[in-house]
Amino acid sequence: MKSSRAQAALLWAALSLPALTADRIGLNEPRPAWQQAAGIAALGLAAATWRRHPPAAFAAAAAPGLATAPSLFTLSYGPALATFALLMGRKATRVRPALLAFGATALLGTAKILVRGVDPVVEWLVLMGTLLFGAVFPWLAGRYLRQGKELSAAGWSRAAQLEREQRIVADRARLRERARIAQDMHDSLGHELSLIAVRAGALQVAPDLPERHRSAAADLRAAASDATDRLHEIIGLLREEGDEAAPLAPAGESVRALVVRAADSGLPVKYAESGEGDHAEPAAVTEERGRVVYRVVQEALTNAAKHAPGAPVTVELRPAAVVVTNGAATGMGSGPGAGSGLVGLRARIEDLGGTLDAGPHGDGFRVVARLPAEGEEHTPAASAPAPPATPTPAPAGTRIAHARRRTVLAFGAALATGVLLVGGAFAWYAYSRSQAVLAPADYARLEIGQTQADAERLLPARAASDPPEDRAPTPPPEGADCRYYRASGELFVSVEHFRVCLRDGTVVEKSVIPKAGFNGKASKHEQEAKE
Repeated sequence: MKSSRAQAALLWAALSLPALTADRIGLNEPRPAWQQAAGIAALGLAAATWRRHPPAAFAAAAAPGLATAPSLFTLSYGPALATFALLMGRKATRVRPALLAFGATALLGTAKILVRGVDPVVEWLVLMGTLLFGAVFPWLAGRYLRQGKELSAAGWSRAAQLEREQRIVADRARLRERARIAQDMHDSLGHELSLIAVRAGALQVAPDLPERHRSAAADLRAAASDATDRLHEIIGLLREEGDEAAPLAPAGESVRALVVRAADSGLPVKYAESGEGDHAEPAAVTEERGRVVYRVVQEALTNAAKHAPGAPVTVELRPAAVVVTNGAATGMGSGPGAGSGLVGLRARIEDLGGTLDAGPHGDGFRVVARLPAEGEEHTPAASAPAPPATPTPAPAGTRIAHARRRTVLAFGAALATGVLLVGGAFAWYAYSRSQAVLAPADYARLEIGQTQADAERLLPARAASDPPEDRAPTPPPEGADCRYYRASGELFVSVEHFRVCLRDGTVVEKSVIPKAGFNGKASKHEQEAKE
């Protein structure tokens, strides 16, 4: 808070310096002390309020110029006008208040010009030029600085967001790897433990095995079954609900080799092919479909060994489907499981455009996995609509380019307007002064007592809009209508003027007003007029 007040006081002091010194060094016409004090007070008000109300601060800074300068242009308050316009562009985010402040300043300046009784065109063009170059351009520069700062902050924020997203992606990659390991452990180790249980069951029913060995085999079978259940519980903790399906890679063997190994372990399973004979398996077991087929057979054999021991199992491989069927159990199996293995397989198969059906079949159980043939287009299921598209924010580079383009267009429009105003002001200045030139020869033909009609034949159509009345050698006659004309068409320099005064329809006085810096000698135009 103290820092803000100190900055406001320093700003006030800096902007008050031109207002206090411009009159003393002759850059402005001297002003009364009360008027100077009011201008300093207005600058103090602007310095105190620009942070909270930038448009109001700009209006306070423009007020002294509107009150003391002919057309807002003044060296005393011009720096303050530009400074607070710049601060308004940097502080205010909305455009409308700034445009309203500029419009109000233009309207007040125009009203002042209309009541002054001077040439309104030149004064108005000066007012618009001052407002454009002394207010609008600094305001645009302030907006450009503010937008650059905001874009820089947005860029750093975007970089931080990308860094956070990268960390999230890495975390999800680790989670997916954990899910993959969990899936492999569930499928591979569960299958192997089930085969161990099958072998122990075969030993348990062997007729030539001693009783104590038979009891040990029963304990081994129960331990393998319990180990499978505990493995399933642990895997359930490792896997995340709704996570992406883990990649299903076969354990380096074909479906036929898997079935042979299960049969060697004592599982009553047989392998059958249909459709294309010996070429059925290679056609089906290719790429991702082969991985899915392998896991389907592995999961079905595991479930059969665990839940239906002794039941005959048939594995049938077709070109576009795999069918695993088991009959009725001949021994006591474990209770029903959670079915997470089949659930994961079903999701994977549906992703490929296929279906998985699993359920009772006669006295036993059947698993049927249907996959689209190679080359068929995969069409997502109607029950799983695509997620709604999320609008993607424009890249930071695009936003920066767009902001720069808008700034360049704004500056270009303002510059074009300024060029038109300055060009128009110069054209009107040249036209108005060229039309108010009275030739010395015509001035010499004017005579005192000449009628107004005869005099107007010699006088130009326009009179000078800024007559140098303060340089006239004598005051004008009382009650006369005096007109001032330029003695030369030169521009941007001080020239002599002719004064012609009319009263009651006749010429009552004519005189020559010397140019600025007159040394007392007769001028060339005065000599020509006398001759």
